[in-house]
Amino acid sequence: MLLTLIRRELLANLMTFRFSVAMVVTLLLVVANTVVLITDYERRLISYNTAVKQHHARISDARTYSKLQNETIVDRPPNPLSIFNAGLDRRLGNSIKVSHILVPTLWDTQSHSADNPFLNLFSSVDLIMIFQVILSLLALLFAHDAIAGEREAGTLRLTMTNPISRPVILIAKYISAMVCLILPVVMSLLLALILFSVSGSIALSVDDWLRIGGILLTSIIYLSVFYLIGLLISTITRRTATALMLAMVIWSTVVLIYPSLSVFAVNRLWQAPSRLEAAYGEIEQIWEAFERERINFLKNDGVEGEDPNFNVKTPGDGSVPDWTNSTRTILQYFKPAYREMTRIEPDSEPQIPYVKAYYQFSEPQRIRAAERTWLVRQKTLDQIHVHKADVAKILMRFSPAAMYDLATEAWAGTDFHSITDFITAVQQYRQTIIDYFYDKGAFSSRQWFASDHGIVEWSDLPRFSYRRTNIATSVQHASGDIACLLLINVVLFMTTFLIFVRQEV
Repeated sequence: MLLTLIRRELLANLMTFRFSVAMVVTLLLVVANTVVLITDYERRLISYNTAVKQHHARISDARTYSKLQNETIVDRPPNPLSIFNAGLDRRLGNSIKVSHILVPTLWDTQSHSADNPFLNLFSSVDLIMIFQVILSLLALLFAHDAIAGEREAGTLRLTMTNPISRPVILIAKYISAMVCLILPVVMSLLLALILFSVSGSIALSVDDWLRIGGILLTSIIYLSVFYLIGLLISTITRRTATALMLAMVIWSTVVLIYPSLSVFAVNRLWQAPSRLEAAYGEIEQIWEAFERERINFLKNDGVEGEDPNFNVKTPGDGSVPDWTNSTRTILQYFKPAYREMTRIEPDSEPQIPYVKAYYQFSEPQRIRAAERTWLVRQKTLDQIHVHKADVAKILMRFSPAAMYDLATEAWAGTDFHSITDFITAVQQYRQTIIDYFYDKGAFSSRQWFASDHGIVEWSDLPRFSYRRTNIATSVQHASGDIACLLLINVVLFMTTFLIFVRQEV
């Protein structure tokens, strides 16, 4: 009897006009957006490859060790799965400078691609957004008259005259409707994957296939939530018009209004200008302490005066410009003006040991000051932005649509954790560069500031490498939202069941 009911409900759903329209609209939107998103990904991939070549060339052109801190820029490759859920992959910067005088944070990321605003208008609509909006609406349309419609038409009473239990009726309606909802999802993903293979620019690894499987599973669970919401509404109402109106109100609130309202409320209420000002004050104190140590070293270095250039002269120039840029502004502390000397006058040679000793002292001190600065900057970043984002996510999780979006971000590797993994990799690479300087004795070397006795050879310079978060970590990040969606499914089904079995037909 269960199979007979499932077959009847399935045919009834497949023959409806709403199913045909929803299927056509979904497939057209997926195909059109996938083409645009693939084009956008290819453009970003070309931009990434071009930037990597340019940045490698800039390192090769650096002739002294000190020039490396101005020329080392690393890049984050675009994520092919951002086509499914763009997340933060395109919203945050994809390149960052590596310097021994600054520990990088999210504040220091930049974008190396020249975005096309017209293209971005369309590429902002990813495939998950289509599923999130269109298919959740379709699920409610399938469910709003599942019980109320049959009760209104009298067919439910007729069905109940047969030896069929009410749980069987609910299960049959649920299974048949979910088959109809899964069809457009699976067909859309298949079309997207076919377009992937045709493009030739997207190569999916085993991890990527597993992630796509996770996105499909999460999409099914998400659609089940909305079907059960509609089924519950259909159970507690007597008329299909009332059920449809109530379903539309709930859908627009849960999918469209509440997530945006949560973000807006947090942005308006969470203001921390005093914390930002306090952070600037702490950073300024750190660099003023460094400046005092630097000046104190110059006073006691055995050379008269406090000139860090030590009267070293180059042809055609009275003296070397001030590489340390002692002007007391936070920005210039982060960006000291190191300049390369290609030739040094013979009468300035006796001063060179003092210059070496100066940099041997100042640069390690600058590194330590940068690391203390990073502690302040990171703490401020967490308090002002990261904690605010966490609060917004907590509020948004009262919406199944937001939970679905966050879970698929984790599957695609475009969530906040994946971006911070890139920042962590850059910070580790910075430490590798510092260790490289120490191993080479760069700070006490003539080649730190001059190339007159030969340029630096960069063949043994460590290269930056970055790999996206592995699948196990993505599962861990997505599991919480998936578990909540499953729990909502169970609660909705049990509530609908308890109401339906006690109702009079």
